[in-house]
Amino acid sequence: MRTVRFLAGRIGPREASSADFRRAAAWVERQFAALGYEVRRNPVHVPAGNSWGIDVPAGTTFNVVAVPAGFDRTRPHVIVGGHLDTVPQAPGAEDNASGVAVVLELARMAADHNTHLPVAFVAFGGEEPRGEGDDLHHFGSTAMVDRMSASQRQALTAMVSLDRVGVGEVVPVCSGGLQPPTVRGGLLRAADRTGIAAQACENQSSDHWSFDKAGLPAARVGGTSYAEYHSAADLPAVVDPAQLDRVGRLVWEWLSA
Repeated sequence: MRTVRFLAGRIGPREASSADFRRAAAWVERQFAALGYEVRRNPVHVPAGNSWGIDVPAGTTFNVVAVPAGFDRTRPHVIVGGHLDTVPQAPGAEDNASGVAVVLELARMAADHNTHLPVAFVAFGGEEPRGEGDDLHHFGSTAMVDRMSASQRQALTAMVSLDRVGVGEVVPVCSGGLQPPTVRGGLLRAADRTGIAAQACENQSSDHWSFDKAGLPAARVGGTSYAEYHSAADLPAVVDPAQLDRVGRLVWEWLSA
């Protein structure tokens, strides 16, 4: 909740090309670095367009990527990420400070405890749409996939996008629908082991979709509907700490099993 309150309460709207997005990215970068990760910001171009009814300019956004020391992208590994940007009018507590908050907490836990495979943690830029259709959506994750070599793609065991994870009492676990739902299945089995209520779904509106389209194993956690979606009312009070806890425990069980 400290992360949610800072990103949505102190910074507020974080359109991908804005100064406030850059402020948020620098803050997330410092959190990762304090945990001992090697951190880099990968620039991503975003075009001018219209984001949920508001015109937005062309510019540069960033993926903030944190990896443990000695991380080898050509060896089996996992990516866990959440988008840091918002539509221009929304403080984005649920969409998606909630996802970034759980990413940071999982990174803290992974720094102190072993995971089954090495994990790269990512705060994606440019997830929110800048127009209609796939070509104007998910810019940060698309750029990440495009920059992966053949050996890096082969080494990627799973990607999980944490997107809108602080509303509701049941955890949505979604596949994109193109690839076999192996990652979704593993997450649902982790939910069973931890006694957390989860529901299988198909969804193509988060960063996992960029990986799914490229033939890579991926899933989304989160996505419960809520009244404040993409509005100025998406404030920290929208987010339920108990749901953040459920999501964090579920994904940690999956990472560590």
